[in-house]
Amino acid sequence: MALTGRTALLAALGALPVGILAPSWAGMLAVNAPLSVAILCDYALAAPVRKLQFTRTGDTSVRLGDTAEIELTVSNPSRRRLRAQLRDAWPPSSWPSDAKEDLSRHRLTVPAGERRSLTTLLRPSRRGDRRAQRITVRSFGPLGLAARQGHHEVPWTVRVMPPFTSRKHLPSRLARLRELDGGSSVLTRGEGTEFDSLREYLPGDDTRSIDWRATARQSSVAIRTWRPERDRHILIVLDTGRTSAGRVGDVPRLDAAMDAALLLAALASRAGDRVDLLAYDRRLRAQVRGRTASEVLPAMVDALAPLEPELVETDARGLASHVIADAPRRSLIVLLTGLDAAPIEEGILPVLPQLAQRHTVLVASVADPHVTRMASTRGTIDGIYEAAAATQAQFQRARIADQLRRHGVTVVDATPEDLAPALADAYLSLKAAGRL
Repeated sequence: MALTGRTALLAALGALPVGILAPSWAGMLAVNAPLSVAILCDYALAAPVRKLQFTRTGDTSVRLGDTAEIELTVSNPSRRRLRAQLRDAWPPSSWPSDAKEDLSRHRLTVPAGERRSLTTLLRPSRRGDRRAQRITVRSFGPLGLAARQGHHEVPWTVRVMPPFTSRKHLPSRLARLRELDGGSSVLTRGEGTEFDSLREYLPGDDTRSIDWRATARQSSVAIRTWRPERDRHILIVLDTGRTSAGRVGDVPRLDAAMDAALLLAALASRAGDRVDLLAYDRRLRAQVRGRTASEVLPAMVDALAPLEPELVETDARGLASHVIADAPRRSLIVLLTGLDAAPIEEGILPVLPQLAQRHTVLVASVADPHVTRMASTRGTIDGIYEAAAATQAQFQRARIADQLRRHGVTVVDATPEDLAPALADAYLSLKAAGRL
């Protein structure tokens, strides 16, 4: 039996003369027979909690930052009216950190033999699966003096997807793709181009594209144009090792890399290319392969949702083995990782010749804008030390990027806000140059 604050107040007021003999309010109840009888009757008239029945409906997935609605239906099969406080418990990260009220608590009344529904609004603050915990119900009697309390387990899972904030850049990149695939055909042939059409030579055109046979049959010089090939293979590789756990501002590096991967997948699938995903550190964490253009983006979002960084050093040789197994033919390998000196020099560089010999390799990394601000700090001794440290860090990243470029790797190093559009632009540039 659970007693309410109203009971304590009545006990204190009604048993005040005997307060000296019974200093606690529980003791006052012992000497206040009418109140004790009222409490027992109120408890007996409260609807039983164990007989309540619950069902859930609503959202099973939501993007990070959006709101999910979970409807809970409460059925009261007893002959007593249910007057209750209910707590629909979820993990703490299911609510915004700045919430001013407890969004899990509800009040409801359910007449005997009827059912009522209530809605719990989830606004998760982290990616991953959020599973419902127990439902706790406190059923009050008609006088509000006593209550029955119990709990029920009603399973439900909401998957919190990556927010994909970079999708705002997709229309502009698709416009560039249409220009690339349509009227702006490239004039020089590369590994990823196929013959498109002939047109008349214009000053400035590459003379290597002159079609001499066609020129001999007409009075003007004819030029061959080429268009980027479709159905190329793009393998996006996410490094989920310790370097991906670092935060740039309020965003983990892994989350910024995910956002860039989703924009690239959306763009490449629209371009007619095949996109696969691989997430790896010391073992395979997530994989998406063999999906159609309409399936690849939802499959990637679902695979990335529960992914978290692992505080281990990435096994570069194991990663290279998985890449070679997943991409037996020439492909574009997009590796989203850090540009820290030790992991690159000890892990990536030794296996890079093996990858670059077979594939076109692009390395994308998240840069910290705070380092740039530190490099321009002046005026105090602490500021000078910060500027020196930041300049050294920038020099190290530039040196690592130059080492990668000497192996024929395209490098994209941008802040979290700029990484996704910069990676999409690099993909379009490779496609325009016929390097895919």
